[in-house]
Amino acid sequence: MRIDIGGGVRLFVDVEGLGLVPDGASMREKPTLICMHGGPGFDHSAFKPGFGAFADIAQVIYYDHRGHGRSDPRPRAEWTLDTWADDVVRLCDALGIVKPIVLGQSFGGFVAQRYIARHPGHASKVVLSSTSPHMGLDRKRVMFEKLGGADARDRAVAFWSHPTPETWAHYWASCRKLYNTQPPADPLAGERVLANYEILLHFAGGEMQTLDLLPGLAAAQCPVLVLTGDHDPVCPLEDSRDIAAALPAALAQLKVVPGAGHGTWRDKPLEAMAFLRQFLQA
Repeated sequence: MRIDIGGGVRLFVDVEGLGLVPDGASMREKPTLICMHGGPGFDHSAFKPGFGAFADIAQVIYYDHRGHGRSDPRPRAEWTLDTWADDVVRLCDALGIVKPIVLGQSFGGFVAQRYIARHPGHASKVVLSSTSPHMGLDRKRVMFEKLGGADARDRAVAFWSHPTPETWAHYWASCRKLYNTQPPADPLAGERVLANYEILLHFAGGEMQTLDLLPGLAAAQCPVLVLTGDHDPVCPLEDSRDIAAALPAALAQLKVVPGAGHGTWRDKPLEAMAFLRQFLQA
């Protein structure tokens, strides 16, 4: 379904699990988990079916960022991190969600970090998964060379330095396989993604080039889990360590999943999903 979040902006939203469940003589409200997908330019489909496993303890909300996937197209001027971060609040207002648990994967983690800075009291918990606070090209260069040799390093540097349709095509063809340590459980999962590469190139070539999300993290007012794999080339482990260090010490948890790449639950589902469940229920 498409939900109007104000100003005629409609986001595609899907819901899994009940929000209210019978509990003795009353109805108990479960927490709401909002899943924010990666990209930019991709959609929410990578969360399915895996995150349905949390429907027993939370109502799971999937949505496509403004201009992405099945959400309505929007003008280029709205493709900004501030807008996407504020959309979390707009969506919650439209759906009547109070104190959500917000999970951002990769680019969704960029959005979640800006959301923390702009709306620090809005969430009950936040998960920053396989994400970075900045471009961090030097770290990307090292990891891609470690995992894929000089060719992968050079293609990664070419794309992230100068995002164009050509550098993207060369990068994705040779470097995508290095993102993860395990083959996908469903080989057709990537085929289901509704991709908008115009948004990807716009953000990667613009706002991301000078991105620095670390200062805003000090504003956090809720527990924040930083979840990462030690074999992630595009959002390397040291980026997650920087994020955890920038958060208030009493609120930050850093979980490193050994042997996992970009998206820990994809490569090490038993360990990553068990730890996520523990954090959601804490």
